[in-house]
Amino acid sequence: MKIICIGRNYIDHAAEMNNPIPERPVFFMKPETALVAKHLPFFYPDFSEDVHYELELVLRICKVGKNIQEKFANTYYDQIGLGIDFTARDLQRKCSTEGLPWEMCKSFDGSAPVGTFIPKEDLGDLNDLNFHLDLNGKTVQTGNSGKMIFSFDKLISYVSGFVTLKIGDYLFTGTPAGVGPVKKDDLLQAWLGEKKLLEIEVK
Repeated sequence: MKIICIGRNYIDHAAEMNNPIPERPVFFMKPETALVAKHLPFFYPDFSEDVHYELELVLRICKVGKNIQEKFANTYYDQIGLGIDFTARDLQRKCSTEGLPWEMCKSFDGSAPVGTFIPKEDLGDLNDLNFHLDLNGKTVQTGNSGKMIFSFDKLISYVSGFVTLKIGDYLFTGTPAGVGPVKKDDLLQAWLGEKKLLEIEVK
């Protein structure tokens, strides 16, 4: 399986990072080793001193597809969950300054914990999904799927023009504003509506 991540899909996050609003989806990949096994913590990497959380809605792909038309894209995912795109921000700044790829700051082991998934038919209006992240009991990020620049279906259609989607792939759909640093012994809890889908400690 593979993990496909969308960047800059919320105007407020693009603004807080001083990035331009994209005209088309921006995506990158994380390897399978970026996942965190259930009940295990996120281990703070020794190569960074500034790791940030980025909470995202995650789609689980349920069919193989290539060059998917947007009008059929909704049939290619069956469940929605939450995941955190951990980013080594200090390495990201270095890569950006030097014009280098971002894999080292985005794709390292453990950088993509994913929580429980919910069948999409149980979630009501998919264009109005509220989600939020608590850090040590305090809400630090809030988002709504209706505020995405590119919808779920647009993302699936666009990405599949470059990369074949396969059953079990994850599509991280971008993070809203409010990203920030974590430190050892922090507790992160991610909520979709009133349901807590992900809890992870930082060690």
